[in-house]
This record gives sequence, C-alpha cells and structure tokens, in this order.
Amino acid sequence: MGNNILEIKNVTKEYKDFKLDNVSLSIEKGTIMGLIGQNGAGKTTLIKLIMNIIKRDGGKITVCGNDNIENEIKVKNSIGYVADEDYMYYESKLKTNAEVFSELFDNWDQGKYEKYVKQWEIPDTKKVRTYSKGTKTKAMLTLALAHNPDILILDEPTAGLDPVARIEVLDILREFVSDGEHSVLFSTHITGDLDKVADSITLLINGRVTESLNVDQIEDKYAVISGNNSEMAGKEKYLIGARKGSMNFEALVKREDLKHFDNVGIAAPNAENLLTFSIWENRKQDTEFDFEI
Repeated sequence: MGNNILEIKNVTKEYKDFKLDNVSLSIEKGTIMGLIGQNGAGKTTLIKLIMNIIKRDGGKITVCGNDNIENEIKVKNSIGYVADEDYMYYESKLKTNAEVFSELFDNWDQGKYEKYVKQWEIPDTKKVRTYSKGTKTKAMLTLALAHNPDILILDEPTAGLDPVARIEVLDILREFVSDGEHSVLFSTHITGDLDKVADSITLLINGRVTESLNVDQIEDKYAVISGNNSEMAGKEKYLIGARKGSMNFEALVKREDLKHFDNVGIAAPNAENLLTFSIWENRKQDTEFDFEI
C-alpha cells in the first residue's frame, strides 16, 4: 500500500446505458482529493463501489491495504461515509442513530459525537425526519467523524449548507488530514470548495478518469487564456474548451500550446475551469462542436 490509504485499480461497472470504465486512482495519506464530473459521470457509482453498496464487475479496491469485499468489516471501520442521500433512520432520533453506530463501529468516540452535536447545534433528541437538508448533512458528518475513520468519503457534503456551515466543514476536513495520517475523497459540484481545500483533483467524464493530478500539476499542465476572438481564429485545435462571446473568448489550453497565442491574458486554472472546459472537449469528440456558446 505504501503511503496510499485508498487504491482503485482498473475498476469497471457496467449498466445497460452506462459504464464506469477501467477507473484507477489513489489517495495518499494526509491529502484531500476532489472528485469532479458532470451529472451522470459516475462519481456516486464509484463511491458506492468503494463502499461495496454495489458490486464491481472488475478491478480491485483497497482501503488501508484491505480489499473492500474480502475485508469488508475492516474497510467500513476505516471509512467515514457521508452519502448524497441520507442513510439515517428517519423515524428515530439522531441520538438513537448514534447508539446504533456505537455498536457497529470499533472506534466510536462519544465525546467527539457530542462535540459536533453541540458545535453545529443539532437537535439530537428530535426525529431525523424533522431536519432540514443541511442539518441532515451535519448529522451524517457527525456520525462519520465520531467513529474515528482513516478516510472520509463524502458525496456532496456541503450541498444544502449555509455559507458559515460550509466553511466549518472545510475547516474540519483540513484538520482531519493535518496529522498526515488521514485522507478525504470529496465529491462535489461546488468546485469553489475544492479550490479552498483540495490537494488533488480527479476528473470523471462519462465514466472515465480523464485526469487525476495534484493541484500544482494542474497549474503546470494547463492555463486559462482570454482575449479578443480574432486571436482564437484558426487555432481552435489548441483549445481544450472555450467560452466565446460577441467579441472576447476564454479557453483552457495546455501550457505547451501557449506559444501559439499572442496578446492573451493567462491565468492559472481552478477546478471549475478543468471541469467545464473538459466537458466541452468531450462534446467536441462526441458531437459536432460549435465554439459559439
């Protein structure tokens, strides 16, 4: 395993109308990986495969060196999971859910549970069905953290949270990995959150990993350029994706191709740039592409 907490190798899952195709990635200890992609790209499918909620058709997944099927109990003790849809008992109090978790997980920490309930003002003596979406997310994150996992696997954890709560969650993620022994896999559409905390980004497009790089590598490999439309004319082949207005454009290019452009602004790309421009690149390959959008 080396320094990796999570390793996914050549994982495949095929449905009638979708295929997660030969996916590989790894997450080092002490790091946060952002998982991005358009709706239907396969992010939630991949997470459910890690959790062994659905069965993979091929490949291998290990968490802390343990195969997630052969050593499922060990693996699930190692993972703090927050799903995009809550998994708590709706008609029970959060306090009752926590009692169940304390029996299921080997390293349950009641003090940590009470800490986050108090910090986030979660009414844990009320039934979960009475919670708002944001409170349900806080409750799931509280349960996930309270059993002291090695890795957090989070599917849209900040969706539905107010700005203050989102900042609190991001601070907790930073703190969680700060000892260099824990990791986070963070799937989200709120790419601005990843710009604040992610050490690496993995991009899924139509069930395939098209990039998996640390943030510095992304900045070394790509650039966002902007300028007058005349500067783009005849150079479309160098553009990974572009937004074009009546006079000006913005595009993602490889830094090695910057030499083909004069009189353009150059900026470092963020997670949103990588996602949106790469989606457009994929559309170019699959359909007739028009740069006028």
